[in-house]
Amino acid sequence: MDKDPLILLIDDEPQILRALKTILASAHFRVISAVTGEEGIALAATQSPDVIILDLSLPDMDGISVCEQIREWSKTPIIVLSVRESERDKVMVLDKGADDYLTKPFNIEELLARIRVALRHSADSIGNRETAIRAGALVVDLARHVVTLNEEEVKLTATEFNLLAYLAANPDRVLTHQAILSHVWGFEESNHVEYLRVYIGQLRRKIEADPDNPRILITDPGIGYRFRTAD
Repeated sequence: MDKDPLILLIDDEPQILRALKTILASAHFRVISAVTGEEGIALAATQSPDVIILDLSLPDMDGISVCEQIREWSKTPIIVLSVRESERDKVMVLDKGADDYLTKPFNIEELLARIRVALRHSADSIGNRETAIRAGALVVDLARHVVTLNEEEVKLTATEFNLLAYLAANPDRVLTHQAILSHVWGFEESNHVEYLRVYIGQLRRKIEADPDNPRILITDPGIGYRFRTAD
């Protein structure tokens, strides 16, 4: 019988640790925890957790540094859970390799949903990744370079497809403006955000039922965009 997924908590707040351990155990997760960055990095290396939940304010080092160090050798999904609300902190930790970001206080059901998404992505990366990404009636076939909506092909320019494919290849994960600009256009600076907005607008008009109220290409204000596969 397969073991329940293992969650590593890296947080030095006793109340948060107690609450998360209770919540996660009731949702059938195994839990280990660390109260310092160094201890968290060591547990990530030795215990092979399925998901890491990371606070940014740790007593010995900044959580952004913890994320950066873990990313040097591990692809384990990292969900940041922090009181920091600034867009700068969110963008920085996402650019350093975090998969998602929730601000404290957090909604329990939302956290569990984000963990389930992270686990699906982790399973995909092991070797079962679908080349056709679905969001309702929209299908982005990464292998064939074809996009269909309600089984009808959507005509996209090469740049539009590359942008949509990059977002779809990272489903339900927020991608920063800089990450998208660098991957799709090769821009090294993030001063082309308006350029990106134009292309997102073009894509929405082609794939969204209501482009003014998008349900697939979601904006994370001040941070970037995510391809949402389900409501």
